[in-house]
Amino acid sequence: MVYDILISNGTIIDGSGTSRCTGDIGISKGKIVDIERNLGRDAKEIIDATGHIVCPGFIDIHSHSDMALPFGNRLESTLHQGITTNVIGNCGFSLAPVNEDRIELIRKEFDIHSPPGESIDITWRSFTDYLNSIEQSKISSNIATLVGFGAIRIAGGPAYDDRSPTDSELRMMKEYVDEAMNAGAFGMSTGLIYPPQVYASTDEIVELAEVVAKHQGLYFSHIRGEGETVLKAVTEVIDIVERSGCVGGQIAHHKVAGQHLWGRSKETLQLIENANKRGVNVTCDQYPYDRGSTSLISLLPPWVHLGGVDDLLDRLRSPESRNRIIADMEDETLEWENIKREAGWHNIFIASVKTEKWKDVEGLSISEITMRKGFSDEYSALFELLLDENAEVTMTMKSMGEEDIERIMKNKYVMVGTDGAGVAPEGVLSHGKPHPRHYGTYPRILGRYVREKGILSLEEAIHKMTGFPATRLGLEDRGILKEGNWADLVIFNPETVLDNATYLDPHQFPTGIPFVIVNGTVVVRDGIQGDVLPGKVLRR
Repeated sequence: MVYDILISNGTIIDGSGTSRCTGDIGISKGKIVDIERNLGRDAKEIIDATGHIVCPGFIDIHSHSDMALPFGNRLESTLHQGITTNVIGNCGFSLAPVNEDRIELIRKEFDIHSPPGESIDITWRSFTDYLNSIEQSKISSNIATLVGFGAIRIAGGPAYDDRSPTDSELRMMKEYVDEAMNAGAFGMSTGLIYPPQVYASTDEIVELAEVVAKHQGLYFSHIRGEGETVLKAVTEVIDIVERSGCVGGQIAHHKVAGQHLWGRSKETLQLIENANKRGVNVTCDQYPYDRGSTSLISLLPPWVHLGGVDDLLDRLRSPESRNRIIADMEDETLEWENIKREAGWHNIFIASVKTEKWKDVEGLSISEITMRKGFSDEYSALFELLLDENAEVTMTMKSMGEEDIERIMKNKYVMVGTDGAGVAPEGVLSHGKPHPRHYGTYPRILGRYVREKGILSLEEAIHKMTGFPATRLGLEDRGILKEGNWADLVIFNPETVLDNATYLDPHQFPTGIPFVIVNGTVVVRDGIQGDVLPGKVLRR
């Protein structure tokens, strides 16, 4: 037969974890039709993969590209590192469902995560409509979705009130979850350090997870704490999965934050091992960096967020509220995710702002800003920055230890996820200094942790990037190179693949990934992304 694409002479690592082999791959009508040696030369296009690894396209099980898609469907930073499927809706944050009566509250939430001067045009209300809108706009790579608990709580529940839902609110929240699962969501996610989700009890989450379980869906969680309360938070995930009957749980970007806690990953991983031994299926994802990243308002205690962003800003203007914020952030006995305590002001860096007034602080720590701008203390700098920027600031924070990173990476229950989004070196998505994980997660593992440090073999690493997440999601026709599967592939040079993005200069594509193929279409050719949009919306 005449193939659409023939990949010849490559070293094939199929994503299953088994050993590599040399061979050719024939692709027709978007799918892999032949894998064997010497398939001939009868093809519309031949890609010579001599000296290169040919493997399945990477499946980013923890993506935030939902916030990029309304402003650009090319997802450049993801494709250039080999990602062919993005799982969006993580950390309890999804762009649907939307309740018309609360649309302004929702819009303010979305605006925090939008590029400067931009706002999302919310044309959908149901999860079904949202997925259809993505499909109609066309996309460069595949998208799988989770429904976010935060969106559910805002649309149908107590929103930013620190209370349990009423019976009628709980019924409405369950209806929203059910609609999303029927639409094709793969599960529900939570982000339990973020408002309004931080106000929810375990019981409230279990009630909604039971709806997910009826659809054989998964429960994903940015857990309630990654520092002082990390053991309790991991235990809560296990409890939610066990009580709800979900087919599995996924701990997002697993880490131990805070130098005084380094080494505690031994205990968290043992909790996960014990859960799996008794039949509670819990896994994790991880990115290979010692800094996290989130919105700057995440530094503030939970009560400051009550009522939403406008109320938060009012509290920052109040001397009494400021004093209470400072007292809570300095109190080491309170149980909340106190990022300042875990990292310290000198390790909290501004990643992006919206105004020109503060543009010069991007990349600087709060301590450096305090000195350079002449503030009396770090709290004054923090409050002034948040007020001037309407709370629309992001940060990175250095708080993880290398031994924990490597221990987690090697664990059999851990796969790879970026916790990033499809940004770009130019245009509206090029603002700020985003965490380099947006550009470098997968090549960093392949270059630094496989080739240079030998923490994983290539086969192990690729399994964690492809076959493992595919199995987790129930994607039977992706994540493994075999005949009949969709032709999502990456071709990379194992001797040169490397991340180039840094914290101060993050908008840099990696080295050594010349070809990326999505559904049988070459999207990245010789390191250059084409104007093609072959991605699909994947439904459970």
